[in-house]
Amino acid sequence: MTAYEQVFRHGFSRMDPEAAHHLGAAAIRAIGVARPGVRADAALRTRALGREFPTPFGVAAGFDKDATMIAGLGALGFGHVEVGTLTAHAQPGNPQPRLFRLVDDRALVNRMGFNNGGAAAAADRIAAAREARSRPVIGVNIGKSRVVDADDAPAVERDYLTSTRLLAPVADYLAVNVSSPNTPGLRGLQDERLLEPLLAAIRGEAGDVPVLVKIAPDLDDAQVEGIAALAARLALAGVIATNTTISREGLRTDADAVARAGQGGLSGPPVAARSLAVLRLLRAALPAEVDVVSVGGVETANDVRERLAAGAALVQGYTGFIYRGPGWARELNRGLAAQR
Repeated sequence: MTAYEQVFRHGFSRMDPEAAHHLGAAAIRAIGVARPGVRADAALRTRALGREFPTPFGVAAGFDKDATMIAGLGALGFGHVEVGTLTAHAQPGNPQPRLFRLVDDRALVNRMGFNNGGAAAAADRIAAAREARSRPVIGVNIGKSRVVDADDAPAVERDYLTSTRLLAPVADYLAVNVSSPNTPGLRGLQDERLLEPLLAAIRGEAGDVPVLVKIAPDLDDAQVEGIAALAARLALAGVIATNTTISREGLRTDADAVARAGQGGLSGPPVAARSLAVLRLLRAALPAEVDVVSVGGVETANDVRERLAAGAALVQGYTGFIYRGPGWARELNRGLAAQR
């Protein structure tokens, strides 16, 4: 057992998960001040989305919701940091408790609800982070504000476009989140009839900034292929697959504990198989110039290697950080470099 695993078992695992996250975030910010810059083997440099990435492995949206840890996450070895989800309006998110560990599955359930301080405030922090000489690539994930009715298509478009105007100028790429299960009505935006005009408007507003769409693992194969066709038609830069799942199938965790966690998105190893399957569907359906970013259940260098071999341009993780600790990204990078 590693030193971090000891700390997790006897410390963090007994803390409220959200409180533990805030404690870890403070430490990561301190690391960013003390030793900024991405440390990764030069052999891992990767080109994707028209950008150079220090390593193909990065941290998924949801970990750094308010863009306060970019430098620290880069120093820990992540080649890119996808901040957010950010919304046009600042919002507190869903009531607490809203984050739960399923330790036997090395998984998390969250129903955070896009808690963040708003796109305008984050834009200033991201602009400052971009000034660093050595930094991770910065992706910005945007979502619908809760105050906007998901059934009011023009209002939804205006809401996303407000975030796009504020954040595209400071983003290396922009990810459009229409797949979180924790904002009422959001997943309905994955319907092609609603999604196409929304993505077309965002892409037009974003200018030269690459635009990607993030999709759910709970779509069926035909829906995934439909979104692939849409991404190609709109000349999007890529698709991020996948978000968290609403499924609770195949869990090792006691059913009563799962029930106590309640509703929300499940992440970690239980979503790995579907995430990989969606990656393969997308790669088969998309033209070569549209990249796929794979996320869901990645823990080891072999997991990352498998996603890259299946056609992912980049790979992201989040839940593994909770269970593997601050050395996780460096460990994966070393494993990837050893096989180059």
